[in-house]
Amino acid sequence: MKFVDKELTKTEILSFRKKYGNYIKLTVDVENEWIVAGGDLHADGEKVLLEKGSRQNDIWGGGINFFDKQIDTTAVLNIRPRLNNDNLEILNSKIRKEFHDIIKRYFGKLWH
Repeated sequence: MKFVDKELTKTEILSFRKKYGNYIKLTVDVENEWIVAGGDLHADGEKVLLEKGSRQNDIWGGGINFFDKQIDTTAVLNIRPRLNNDNLEILNSKIRKEFHDIIKRYFGKLWH
C-alpha cells in the first residue's frame, strides 16, 4: 500500500500495475484529497487514512482497471446506510465526482 497526496509519475503508476496486475484498489479521502493505493482490502486503506486524520464519512473505495483505464466506485467500504449509501457503489453524484476527480488528478499520466 502507498499513501498518495500528489500526482504520481508514469514510473510509479507502472510499478503499481506490475505489483497489482490489471486492477488496483484505491481508498480515497474526498475531503483531504488523499489516496491509499493497493492493499488487499479497502479497509486496510481506510485504517491508514484514519491514522492520518481523515474522517470516516470522507473515505470511499473503488479502483482502477489498468487494462481499460476505467475508474470504478465499488467497494464494501461504501455501504453506509447512515449516509444514505446502502450500495457497494458510491450513489451520491457529488462524492462520486470528487472521487473520480482526485483519482484522475493523481493518476493523470495513466490517461496521457
